[in-house]
Amino acid sequence: MSTNISIIKPGLGSSFFDFLTTFKSRQFLCSYAIIKIMTNEFHHVTVLLHETVDMLDIKPDGIYVDATLGGAGHSSYLLSQLSEKGHLYCFDQDQKAIDNAQVRLKDYIDKGMVTFIKDNFRNLKSNLEALGVSEIDGILYDLGVSSPQLDERERGFSYKQDAKLDMRMNEEASLTAYDVVNTYPYNDLVRIFFKYGEDKFSKQIARKIEQVRQVKPIETTTELAEIIKSAKPAKELKKKGHPAKQIFQAIRIEVNDELGAADESIQEALDLLAVDGRISVITFHSLEDRLTKQLFKEASTVDVPKGLPFIPEDLQPKVALVNRKPILPSQEELEANNRSHSAKLRVAKKIRK
Repeated sequence: MSTNISIIKPGLGSSFFDFLTTFKSRQFLCSYAIIKIMTNEFHHVTVLLHETVDMLDIKPDGIYVDATLGGAGHSSYLLSQLSEKGHLYCFDQDQKAIDNAQVRLKDYIDKGMVTFIKDNFRNLKSNLEALGVSEIDGILYDLGVSSPQLDERERGFSYKQDAKLDMRMNEEASLTAYDVVNTYPYNDLVRIFFKYGEDKFSKQIARKIEQVRQVKPIETTTELAEIIKSAKPAKELKKKGHPAKQIFQAIRIEVNDELGAADESIQEALDLLAVDGRISVITFHSLEDRLTKQLFKEASTVDVPKGLPFIPEDLQPKVALVNRKPILPSQEELEANNRSHSAKLRVAKKIRK
């Protein structure tokens, strides 16, 4: 696959929020350090900011990767910990995120400390190798859809806003939510609703979608949300949370192959890490968390027969868990940012090549 690599040149002036990111006084910056980015209508609240970056045990002259640039909150804070000899490579499929970051990280761009790569992070290794990078000191992931994508009505991610069904993180990709909803056979809909949405009414919802689209295509987010609601029993609609949430999640994951991309990318990241290098992964739902936990477990354990007096060097695990239980947002952050409630942070480090 060809890569689209963008090395950013100096742009516009940096914002006041860079000051907040690096300012140390607890009078002005609370411990969870949420950064609100408001550049050209790109709004984002960074979750687990300090925890995610600090757990990387930053080396000032190191080479780091932000695999999910988004609003650039993590990138901005990480760059504040680097010397001018350090470097950060930032991945994002969304051109709007990169455009925003050109403003947000302008001071660091001027110093030659940042490279932006417009591509899916599943192509992590090939992109870095194309830039001459074969080893990194740390990498972070903030998985799932970003707040700007969710809040931008026309992107078609939200069941709360009326828009055409889309849900593409990469707006140049071909598959859309409209395609999934209107062309996938009943059995495939059931499969993704169960697998990615874990909705126990997957069959009923898939059948209802099939019935409606035989009359006319399902075109908008609110139309789909109403169809999902109509397929569920009345008592289910009284439960906490929107009845369409899990199905929208399932369709979004399918459209963007989120779990497949995360699986491939995290495995490549673990391979790229230098000894003592670290990886931080923020997840927002059980599927992402289970995947991350399993990948870390596989890399940090060995499957050898019981009774061996020692484990041969070439079978020793190459990774160690930094935290066995996930790090959760503080009470302060939970109160300040509703979207942080489901966030979990897992961290691992490379112990041998």
